[in-house]
Amino acid sequence: RVSFMNNQKPQKPTLSGQRFKTRKRDEKERFDPTQFQDCIIQGLTETGTDLEAVAKFLDASGAKLDYRRYAETLFDILVAGGMLAPGGTLADDMTRTNVCVFAAQEDLETMQAFAQVFNKLIRRYKYLEKGFEDEVKKLLLFLKGFSESERNKLAMLTGILLANGTLNASILNSLYNENLVKEGVSAAFAVKLFKSWINEKDINAVAISLRKVNMDNRLMELFPANKQSVEHFSKYFTEAGLKELSEYVRNQQTIGARKELQKELQEQMSRGDPFKDIILYVKEEMKKNNISEQTVVAIIWSSVMSTVEWNKKEELVAEQAIKHLKQYSPLLAAFTTQGQSELTLLLKIQEYCYDNIHFMKAFQKIVVLFYKAEVLSEEPILKWYKDAHLAKGKSVFLEQMKKFVEWLKNAEE
Repeated sequence: RVSFMNNQKPQKPTLSGQRFKTRKRDEKERFDPTQFQDCIIQGLTETGTDLEAVAKFLDASGAKLDYRRYAETLFDILVAGGMLAPGGTLADDMTRTNVCVFAAQEDLETMQAFAQVFNKLIRRYKYLEKGFEDEVKKLLLFLKGFSESERNKLAMLTGILLANGTLNASILNSLYNENLVKEGVSAAFAVKLFKSWINEKDINAVAISLRKVNMDNRLMELFPANKQSVEHFSKYFTEAGLKELSEYVRNQQTIGARKELQKELQEQMSRGDPFKDIILYVKEEMKKNNISEQTVVAIIWSSVMSTVEWNKKEELVAEQAIKHLKQYSPLLAAFTTQGQSELTLLLKIQEYCYDNIHFMKAFQKIVVLFYKAEVLSEEPILKWYKDAHLAKGKSVFLEQMKKFVEWLKNAEE
């Protein structure tokens, strides 16, 4: 035992408080944006307000200066004239330049010229793309720290950069910051931004960009919760001269309400809720969301047709459809109180029978069923036959309806 104990290695002393020299190559270069700032500001001061010269200077400087490391400092200078402290103020002891967005003239032309400077810079140094997006998100959060004129310039510039694709619409998330929304800063900023964005492109291009980042249904969040209504949004932006944006949001709301209505309808049908309850629910939704009877009858038709697994055999599907539609005719009848709604339903039936090949021969049978069930009346059927039909499968369906239409004309006489 004694010899075993003696053979154990003595424990090494632990090192504490000792310093080691690191190799030169392992030392991290100290992060020092001041020197970088001085170089950029000196260069901008020399170029003056000629933005062509500014773009050339920035292009050349990228080879000498570490843009990747000091991207935030670079963009702070180009927008605000110097490095920004948290909150958006310029540090007093820092050198600054007047060759920047905030010191420029407050007009669209000047901001378009500045947008070109950013475009060229980011096209030349692709790695700055992410840093620039982060910078704009940060600037939007700092809006309260800027003057009204500075905010207006930034809004115009952002709108132009969104229009030409330099920026992604996801940066608008910063505008949903609670404090900015509460104090009305977000909505006022959005007015200037959307004006310049729509001026560069059009409302359709704006809509596509918003849809890509799932913001097409979030614009009302620019207002506090108690003001998030279509009416308030519409009034605010129409008065600011953005009628097309107001109409876009109104349409989005209607589309959202329609989708919701269809989803709820399908659930009620699959549960087998009584028709009187379904009718009551649909009528309330129509009133609340200003949805027309024509729109509703189209939604009901597609909901009714999607609740069934249809037979693949043509001779059996017609029989199955008649049985199914007979059951739902009271529901459809409740929403065909106008000739236009009946015509809408006829066109929907035509479209469905054309798109689903097994239903091609069932068209006339469905129309006759709805005529007997008082969902459709003579006048809209005759109008459809004469000139209101679609081109889809026209010759087949008109041929099917020929005898019935002749019978209707004679019956009328």
